[in-house]
Amino acid sequence: MKQMSFDVLQDKIRAMKNPTVAGLDARIEYVPEHIRAAAFEEHGVGLKGAAEAIWRFNTGLIDALRDIVPAVKPQAAYYENLGWQGMEVLERTIKYAKEKGLFVIADIKRGDIGSTASAYAEGWLSGAKIEGGQFKSFDADCVTLNGYMGSDSIKPFLEAARAEDKCVFVLVKTSNPGSGELQDILAGDRQVYEVMGDLNERIAAGTEGKYGYTMAGAVTGATYPSDIRALRKRLEKTFFLVPGYGAQGGTAEDVKFAFDKYGHGAIVNSSRGIMCAWQKTGGDGRDFAQAARNAALKMRDDIKQFVTIV
Repeated sequence: MKQMSFDVLQDKIRAMKNPTVAGLDARIEYVPEHIRAAAFEEHGVGLKGAAEAIWRFNTGLIDALRDIVPAVKPQAAYYENLGWQGMEVLERTIKYAKEKGLFVIADIKRGDIGSTASAYAEGWLSGAKIEGGQFKSFDADCVTLNGYMGSDSIKPFLEAARAEDKCVFVLVKTSNPGSGELQDILAGDRQVYEVMGDLNERIAAGTEGKYGYTMAGAVTGATYPSDIRALRKRLEKTFFLVPGYGAQGGTAEDVKFAFDKYGHGAIVNSSRGIMCAWQKTGGDGRDFAQAARNAALKMRDDIKQFVTIV
């Protein structure tokens, strides 16, 4: 059987006994002062200097975490915020993380249809088609999507993912407080998030890998553990990305419901809890890498109390 991208991720999770992903959501204020100062001195206070500071911060985090976490998840918004300089750093960050053996989930939450969706899919997954050639830029292993425009906002990404043995995570039941305003509405005998989950699993049918999961995963927030539990039973072939642990209030006991009986099928995200751990040590930020490492180990051990990976 050909190995799908979620197989690669699950293999990494099993090898490390750690089902967590570190978010790289680098706002400039999250970067320690000594890194900011050095970058601004070389490149000026502005977009270029901020982008360079974030690049140095990211590489330090990746180096510190590479043997603990199986994956990282840069949030594109924080790089787009800095214009092309930020996007160039995002491209470099993805490449650097992959070189260090990490699985990269680009958190882009794109949602469009037709040729526009195809263009996004080529840019982030399969590469731009130019004069008969294919040229990759961001080249992430996986992306997050907003599929609430329907199946034609997901299928172009699935086509690109299938061609490159990559995968996607589609928003189903999100962790934000306002998610229920739409996602919890009844649509016949199902809530909207259940409709979305069912649609996602149906259109990805036939792409199952060796662990039984399709290449279309689902984003399911840790802040709604009863919904995760119901979705795990409902979507047996769907891999879950679980945000909301830590800063948003989700606990290790909450996220346990995202996993199957083998401790497979889910990965739990923490961004600020790891990136900004240095802000709680009482130091000046020069210990940011060790602080991130300690936070990642604590998260791993916290989840281990409730999830056994075989």
